[in-house]
Order: sequence, then C-alpha cells, then structure tokens
Amino acid sequence: MNFSKIASGLSNVLTGGLADTVYDAIKTYFPPDMPMEEKGKIMLDLKRLELEKKQQSDQVLLDAEREITQRISELEGTAKDLRSLPIVGRMVLFARGSQRPIWGFYTIWLDYQWFTSWTLSEYQQKALIAINLLVLGFLFGERAVKNVAPWLIQAIEKRKESA
Repeated sequence: MNFSKIASGLSNVLTGGLADTVYDAIKTYFPPDMPMEEKGKIMLDLKRLELEKKQQSDQVLLDAEREITQRISELEGTAKDLRSLPIVGRMVLFARGSQRPIWGFYTIWLDYQWFTSWTLSEYQQKALIAINLLVLGFLFGERAVKNVAPWLIQAIEKRKESA
C-alpha cells in the first residue's frame, strides 16, 4: 500500500460523514417547532463545511505527495541526470529498464521448471512461492497477487495429492 492510499484513508476517516455526525449530535437541541427548511439549511451548511475540509485534506495530501516525489528526485536523481554521463549513464538506464522483464521471464522459467520437471522440497516450494509473490507484486501490483495466490495454492495442493 502506498503513501497516497494510507493518507487518503486517514483523510476519509477524519472528514467522511462529518456533517451527518454533527447533525445527529445537534438535532436533539433543535427547538421542536423549528421548520424543516431551517433544519435542511443547517444540514446543507454542514455538508458544505465537510466538503471544504475534504478539499483541504486532499490538497494537503497532494502537496505531501509532490514533496515526496521531489525529495526522491533530489536524492536519487532522475533519468535526465543519468543521460549526462556518456556511457555509464546509458548502461544504468538500460539496467533500470530491463529489471522488470528479466525478473518476470526468470520467474516464468522457474515456475515452468517447477510444474514440469523439478521435484522440490516443501521449503523450496515455499521459497518459490515467496519469489512469485514478490515478483508479481512488483511487476503487476497487489491485485495480481490477490488474484493469482489462490490458483498457486490450489496447484500446490493438487501436486501434493498426486505425489
């Protein structure tokens, strides 16, 4: 989970439903003869206040994410910085760009060997599962891991049954 999702979730907890919560808390103090229009106006004002606070928190989150990105650029440099180095810079850019395909294809090869010809111990299988989850998570994100993990577990169980 990245910083943006965590901060956004925290923002929703702090501001989400604020108007309804405040309205529920103060409606018991309304005079019994208060017209519905006035109650509606109060609720509308509370919703407007909630929206303003939500916009403020979203802006703070956006600014924080920009600062983090800027700080990373300053500390680690950018691809533009690497291009200024004639040979080494291009080699580093190539290495950075080829990481995902290399790890992806290597993991595919490991899986192919595992499912077709290798006989691995339980410890080795667990290690290979960990490698798969790390590579899948890195290459395709959390959703890919959640979608593939049940199939992977099912394949291991079937292999144990057949052995």
